[in-house]
Amino acid sequence: MRKITSAQIIILGFAAFILLGTLLLMLPFATRGEGGASFGDALFTATSAVCVTGLIVQDTATYWSAFGQAVILGLIQVGGMGIVTIAVAISSAAGKRISLKQRSTMQEAISAHQIGGIVRLTGFIIKTTAVIELLGAAAMAPVFCREFGIAKGLWYSVFHSVSAFCNAGFDLMGAKEQYSSLTYFRGNPLINIVIMALIIIGGIGFLTWDDIRTNKFRLRRYRMQSKVILATSGILIAAPAIYFFFCEFSGEGLGTRILSSLFQSVTTRTAGFNTADLTLLSEAGIAVMILLMLVGGSPGSTAGGMKTTTLAVLVSTAVSVFRRREHTHFFGRRVEDGAIRSAATILVMYITLFLGGGFIISRVEELPLLTCLFETGSAVGTVGLTLGITPTLGHLSRAILILLMYLGRVGGLTLIFAALSGTQGNTARLPQEKLTIG
Repeated sequence: MRKITSAQIIILGFAAFILLGTLLLMLPFATRGEGGASFGDALFTATSAVCVTGLIVQDTATYWSAFGQAVILGLIQVGGMGIVTIAVAISSAAGKRISLKQRSTMQEAISAHQIGGIVRLTGFIIKTTAVIELLGAAAMAPVFCREFGIAKGLWYSVFHSVSAFCNAGFDLMGAKEQYSSLTYFRGNPLINIVIMALIIIGGIGFLTWDDIRTNKFRLRRYRMQSKVILATSGILIAAPAIYFFFCEFSGEGLGTRILSSLFQSVTTRTAGFNTADLTLLSEAGIAVMILLMLVGGSPGSTAGGMKTTTLAVLVSTAVSVFRRREHTHFFGRRVEDGAIRSAATILVMYITLFLGGGFIISRVEELPLLTCLFETGSAVGTVGLTLGITPTLGHLSRAILILLMYLGRVGGLTLIFAALSGTQGNTARLPQEKLTIG
């Protein structure tokens, strides 16, 4: 165990929890019908839940029993907060000493800049998560209790609050219509606003929470990373919402139009809920959603994707090149060269996985390429939005989506570091020669 790196612990932890979830979902009483779920359906659902994606092959409300839904909710909670976070929290609550190796793994899991104070930060994450999810459930309870009754309404409130905060996108609205997500509540301001708030809070990252708690509204004292995350997130919510408002939902009433535009802009950033029929969007609208899904949330959050900081670094680097600056800057601070190389590497990895998976599925299933790219973008970005083809896909295509969901959640660099942990860096420098770019 001492030879296992932090990156390997993270990817093995996610894999082990997916396997555990698969076995639990295969139990006969995990489904409403007889015989239980097949291994393929259970594996796909467990992977989607642990990787907080939301893609499904069976409707959550009508196919899975109360036990199965509870298992899915547990997988979402652990997957959203992180396997390592939960493990460290349990060890700390039990009074066990947190070793340096555990602290180092926790630091990598939540993308913390330093190992000092990591246990305190873990406690803050657990407490804040519980409070926010309870507040979200309490806010939605009146609507769901009125719609489904008290007992069922409370369960629906808790389930959707956890699913939204963890950016998972699982829903129980199949009780109204299978695979309908939140389209039934499209014009309900309370449900829309609460779900969007939970998605945004869960997606900005644990370190950003800590900055907000410590410095309140004194933005100048925030870390550069928190400033970049908040600024980039704001732009990625506002700009697409304006596009959706004027170009995709122009035929609706003003109130519904505003809610639909904002919701689709927010949820595309790895949440997976939808309040509109996505198959009615134009190809341009679908392309916009694909780009947003690939970007995803922020580092150290419940969300997946390339991350907002990756996009910000790449754009700022391009601006620096245009202006003939030597370094990339944010808010009066210089970005290290290693971060730029990591951002470029992550971009290449995600584009390769996204395009490669889409091409294969399109060829195997004989489906339009744009539709397949939407599904692979949703999977690798751990979003969960779909154009309706996932339940109809064959075994190979489902296996590709499972792999993309897993890689999108554990992170590309984490996987590379785990695979190359035994290699030694070479400090020697080769002769330099100029190469023309562009």
